[in-house]
Amino acid sequence: MTHSLPNLPYSLSALEPHISENTLSFHHGKHHQTYVTNLNNLLQNSPLQDLSLEDVILASADKSDLVGIFNNAAQVWNHTFFWNSMKPQGGGKPTSKVGELINSTFGSYENFASEFKQIALSQFGSGWTWLVLDGEALKIIKTANADLPMVKGMKALLTCDVWEHAYYLDYQNRRADYVDIFLNHLVNWDFAEANLQA
Repeated sequence: MTHSLPNLPYSLSALEPHISENTLSFHHGKHHQTYVTNLNNLLQNSPLQDLSLEDVILASADKSDLVGIFNNAAQVWNHTFFWNSMKPQGGGKPTSKVGELINSTFGSYENFASEFKQIALSQFGSGWTWLVLDGEALKIIKTANADLPMVKGMKALLTCDVWEHAYYLDYQNRRADYVDIFLNHLVNWDFAEANLQA
C-alpha cells in the first residue's frame, strides 16, 4: 500500500487571517508531504507495507526497531487529523453532545478552554494537545513528538498541533496567542462531534 498526502479540506487561504496561506503551504505541502515520503520509503520491503495507516501505527508503536516507521506514520495521521480539526469561521462554544460533555466534565466551556490552553503551553518542545474520550471520560491530554491517543486506547476528538512549525511564521514564539486563535476562530466542532458519535 502506498500512502499519499491527503488534500486539505479547505483552500490554502481559507484560514486567513488566523493561519496564513504561507504557513499552510509549508506545513501541508512540505512538512506533511515529507512524512508521507519518508513513510513510503521506510515501508518498502517491510512486513508492514500492505497495512492501513492505522494498522502501521499500532504495529510499530513502542518497538525500538520500528521507531522511524512509527514516527512518520503517526505524523501522517496526526496532521491529517489536525487539518480536519480546523475550519474557516470555526471556534467558540460547541453545541450538541460535545458541548454538553464539555460542560459536565469541566464545569463550563471557559474552564475547558483555560485548561486546554494551559496543557498546550505546558508541552515542552514539540507535540500535540488533544481532546479525547478515555472510555466514557472526556479528557484533555498532551503528547510529545509523534505520539497520539490511539496507541493509548483513547479516541481522539480534536487536536491542536503545537510543534513550532505549525505557528512560527505567523506567531513566532507566541504559542499562547496561537492557541487562543485556535480555540476562538478555528476549532471544527462538527468534526469533534462526528468523532464522538462514530
